[in-house]
Amino acid sequence: GLRPVRPDAGGEAVNWLLILLLVPLVGAAVVALLPKDQPVLAKQVAFGFSIAALVLVIAMALQYDSSAAGFQFEFSKVWIQSFGISFALGVDGIALVLIALAAVLVPIVILAGWNEADASTAPTKGYFALMLALEACMIGVFAATDVFLFYVFFEVMLLPMYFMIGRYGGARRSYAAVKFLIVSLFGGLFMLAALIGLYVVSLREFGAGTFSFDALTQLNMDPGTQRMLFLGFFFAFAVKAPLWPFHTWLPDAATEAQPGSAVLLVGVLDKVGTFGMLRYCLPIFPEASQFYTPVIIAISVIGIIYGALLAIGQTDIKRLIAYTSISHFGFITLGIFALTSQGQSGSTLYMVNHGLSTAALFLVAGFLMSRRGSKFIDDFGGIVKVAPLLAGLFLVAGLSSLALPGMGSFISEFLVLVGTFVKYPIVAVIATSGIVLAALYVLWLYQRTMTGPLKPGCEGVTDATGREVVAIAPLVALIIALGVFPAPVLNVINPAVNQTLAAVGVQDPQVGVNAGGEGQ
Repeated sequence: GLRPVRPDAGGEAVNWLLILLLVPLVGAAVVALLPKDQPVLAKQVAFGFSIAALVLVIAMALQYDSSAAGFQFEFSKVWIQSFGISFALGVDGIALVLIALAAVLVPIVILAGWNEADASTAPTKGYFALMLALEACMIGVFAATDVFLFYVFFEVMLLPMYFMIGRYGGARRSYAAVKFLIVSLFGGLFMLAALIGLYVVSLREFGAGTFSFDALTQLNMDPGTQRMLFLGFFFAFAVKAPLWPFHTWLPDAATEAQPGSAVLLVGVLDKVGTFGMLRYCLPIFPEASQFYTPVIIAISVIGIIYGALLAIGQTDIKRLIAYTSISHFGFITLGIFALTSQGQSGSTLYMVNHGLSTAALFLVAGFLMSRRGSKFIDDFGGIVKVAPLLAGLFLVAGLSSLALPGMGSFISEFLVLVGTFVKYPIVAVIATSGIVLAALYVLWLYQRTMTGPLKPGCEGVTDATGREVVAIAPLVALIIALGVFPAPVLNVINPAVNQTLAAVGVQDPQVGVNAGGEGQ
């Protein structure tokens, strides 16, 4: 059966994570080998493999023991023995919900972006093969419990996205793809240097070098070494997230990418940065994490306000959505480094909710842009008169993005702000201004594009097709379900968050609300 496996229970059932990793990888190879002149078959096969991966994730989630804090479904094989490197996989609550996010979004993106690659000069099958390869990398990066293996996935996942932007993107796709790749690789080099440093420290302390996550959390590093190595990891994660001021590649990449590619880029790929901060920076470098907390909190607050202000001034719909994400990532990082259980549970839930709401925004915007033949806000107006269903879906996605009560984003944003307020009340009050600005840019965007008189050129905009509704409906359902009843997801997240806080050596201040929202 599919059973969680404890570290001391042997490894027989752990192969489930390995199978989950292999399904999209095999799918990518199969799609790539299909004939070029059968694009519909390539799409159908890709969709089938993505659904198989989703079914596997659901089966794992149902068997996951949410009361346990450690890794489950573990798998480990020696990879490079001389350097203590293992091909080691395992999931805790934080990793599980992010793998689930990736597994949910990929089939939705394939269905919603059914025709995205058809106009490209590159083969249609290549786009969907790259999407499945990216899914395998995303599962690997969240499931890796060997830090070297994490780094490998962290870097390799750049390649499918580079080609998805560079071969299938917009007019400036080459520039955007190269900028994305170079900036990301540059950030990764700092992590590689810090990884080598960690290996040397482990060699000195243990007598044998290791990259095992559990072993590295036991290192007894002096504060100076911790602070230096922490910066290597944090810089790579801040670039990936992207956190202000390391964000400049994101608006270009998201604007030039196809809407489906942009969903995976902003919805999942960028979460690797904030996931890395939570998973690696805090438990491996506890003293350094607390030392740098004031600076990171300041950067986060600047990012919240900066991203929102720049979103207000955009003329390009996809560019506006990209800048809103910079603001949202500020909230996520703020919650992580508030170092409270509410803040970190809220941040992890925020990663999931942001992925869902941004996916809905990008995909509905993509439907509208393909119909109108323009990406500029001023070319739209009165869409609600000709496409009321698309306008309604756009409104729901927008309201989720601005964290309307009843939507998933509200719960996560509330937890982040509560978790920050108990330690840094002034910071939380300033960060709240991001919510006001979010209401401004979302409602103004909706007003300019959807309401008012029908703009010339919008007469031919048709309403959502059955395929598009089927693609967006699960996103809307999840956004509302997580807004009304987030407890099942929080129950999975909370034990892992509490373990992270214990590793850093901090405790929650005495307050009347816990991360699950129940009175104490």
